[in-house]
Amino acid sequence: MTEPLIVAVPSKGRLQEQTLAFFERAGLPIRQARGARDYFGTVDGLKGVEVQFRSASEIAREIGAGNVHLAVTGIDLLHETLGGDDGDRLDAEEAPPPAHIVTRLGFGRADVVVAVPQAWLDVQTMADLADVAARFRLKHYRPMRVATKYVALTRRFLNAHGVHDYLIVESPGATEGAPAAGTAELIVDITSTGQTLVENGLKIVDDGVIMRSEAALTASLAARWTEATRDACRSMLTRIAADDRARSVRRIDAVIRPSSMLPDELRSRPELTIMSLHDESLSLLVPRAGAQAEAEALIGRGATTVTISSVEYVFEAENALYEKLEARLGQ
Repeated sequence: MTEPLIVAVPSKGRLQEQTLAFFERAGLPIRQARGARDYFGTVDGLKGVEVQFRSASEIAREIGAGNVHLAVTGIDLLHETLGGDDGDRLDAEEAPPPAHIVTRLGFGRADVVVAVPQAWLDVQTMADLADVAARFRLKHYRPMRVATKYVALTRRFLNAHGVHDYLIVESPGATEGAPAAGTAELIVDITSTGQTLVENGLKIVDDGVIMRSEAALTASLAARWTEATRDACRSMLTRIAADDRARSVRRIDAVIRPSSMLPDELRSRPELTIMSLHDESLSLLVPRAGAQAEAEALIGRGATTVTISSVEYVFEAENALYEKLEARLGQ
């Protein structure tokens, strides 16, 4: 029996909703045979794919173990679970091995930050925090405590910034409440707006943003990739790329005069794609942000009527998403 392409998605919460909407939009609707409580699913219209619903942190571990081929999880969790000891990698675009970020998804955005009490007026930078940590030991005869769920990220970041005298306190609950509860002096946590930190009397250290995270479609380079799983993956990434391309462009249809030299001018611009050209009509794809300006320019150069419309999918012969993954996988 042919091995399926295993795709892991979050099992609950807002991240699950956004992930399912992402696949639905790309023409890859995920179905659970026994309803929302089913931990396994399939992709409508695409054979050879098994979908598994798992917790976000578990997904990162499964990527590292090679038990799934593709997955949606936070970039912060990839670095926390799979990252090495090199603090400089925390801001890297690529995930730590054996993960490969296929594409960032634009949702689930949040920052992993170092936050200290607002009353610490003399702490504005990580250098200030390093000084305070050293003085804290002399004054209290114990290390400064840091509450966090991000043990590995915290250790790498603090060490890289010269903060060595501290004790990590793992925080299974609401981390931002730890300083007020007296269980820690400062925290490392994830935040979207920073409002919850402010409400708990905390402030983010100026250079204390450890990582800017978001959800990403990630591939495991440690998984067993057969010809069948690669084919299924190529089909999925082709549809995802077609959806992504469609959202980045607009279609322009223009009525042009037969004598217009307009098409010759457009052919020299690589950001434009001419879809069709007849004696008195022109259709092309243009970058979304500049669609109205392009329409005005066409009118100014001889077009008599121009319309702008969105497109559902744009399939192209070259699929950069899959080609980059295939290069990482090798033969």
